[in-house]
Amino acid sequence: MQLEAILNKLGISSLNEMQQQVVESYQKDKDFILLSPTGSGKTLAFSLLIIQQLKEIVREVQVLIIVPTRELALQIEQVLRKIAIGHKVTCVYGGHSTRVEKNAFKDAPAIIIGTPGRVKQHIEEGNFDPSNIHTLVLDEFDKSLELGFHHQMDFIIRHAPKIKSRILTSATTMDTIPSFTQIQEPIIIDFLNDAQNIPRITIKKVVAPVQKKLEALLKLICKIGTKKIIIFCNHREAVDHISELLDNRHIIHDIFHGGLEQQDRELALLKFRNHSNNVLITTDLAARGLDIPEVDAIIHYQLPHQEDGFIHRNGRTARMQAKGDVYVILKPDETYPYITDEIAEEEFPEYYELPESSPFATLYINAGRKDKVNKIDIVGFLLNLEGIEKDDIGIIEVKDKSAYVAVRRKLASIIINKANGQKVKGRKVKVGRT
Repeated sequence: MQLEAILNKLGISSLNEMQQQVVESYQKDKDFILLSPTGSGKTLAFSLLIIQQLKEIVREVQVLIIVPTRELALQIEQVLRKIAIGHKVTCVYGGHSTRVEKNAFKDAPAIIIGTPGRVKQHIEEGNFDPSNIHTLVLDEFDKSLELGFHHQMDFIIRHAPKIKSRILTSATTMDTIPSFTQIQEPIIIDFLNDAQNIPRITIKKVVAPVQKKLEALLKLICKIGTKKIIIFCNHREAVDHISELLDNRHIIHDIFHGGLEQQDRELALLKFRNHSNNVLITTDLAARGLDIPEVDAIIHYQLPHQEDGFIHRNGRTARMQAKGDVYVILKPDETYPYITDEIAEEEFPEYYELPESSPFATLYINAGRKDKVNKIDIVGFLLNLEGIEKDDIGIIEVKDKSAYVAVRRKLASIIINKANGQKVKGRKVKVGRT
């Protein structure tokens, strides 16, 4: 596929400077290291390199992409499914059905994307043959090291003896590259200190005693209003506590942390992307490697102990040269070495209104790719319902056996009543709220 066609498919007008330099600098069968901040477009950059490496359709695994988190694996899968036309892409990760994944390997995919532990498990069980892999991608490699995946990655690489090209990406500077990667004389592209990639962030502080901290957070959410907000906490208990507060105030939101089922985590991100909610409360699980565009503000309800964590959280906003606001909530005597005294304090009016609900709600349809259903089918299905216009339909995401569609919140119940039991591609479907 030509570059112009790829960009059109992704809804992008042109590559950014980093992506352009990656494409121009890459040499087949040479190791490659890309250092670039979170949110700068690394996924598309290395995906363009991968599709150059793919051979004509062959029944063997050619490319392996190792990532630290499930969410990042799913994000990359979405991109590659759009641009690696004609090549099977399979995603494997902890929390997903091993039986489903094993069945997917019966017809060998050209590209496997997976978390280290799950990829290692499949190799140990002989579920796929890694012996013909020629291209290895270690995406967000610094995060994989931070999470302690050294041994799993070492095992995987030792079982793929024919790798000719290794692509490593990182959002932080790496003093040394571990020997188990087998990277030698790499081409290095470093955009970590590039002025265009430095987020344009305004940082403010909110000072409140511990017993007034939740009240201060609520005031801040109300002042920010209908903009998209991510609230970061250090612990799941804090996430749940804030969620309870917002539930009591009928403020639509979602939560995201490692204690949730994978399906619930994916749905929370999906609804945040498609504007069904404007507030996401999370742990550091959402600090890196997730496709969460257009975040207007970051609130640190609890601050990380290390500055790196602070930087990565902030990287969720002001992406791709946009602007973003960051707020830190501090107790009067609380200090952090990376928070300076010069940071301005946020001021609040005496009276504030609760933010309006998000304009969209997400509906679930029990049909997906495996039923030969695509976005165009779903749009046509909804437009055939009386009183539904194109502007009433928002972002649609189609999964293997289901689809999720954002619709005007005020029309959600009407659409459910009219659509339930109707046919998509000749098949009766169930439609409901998420």
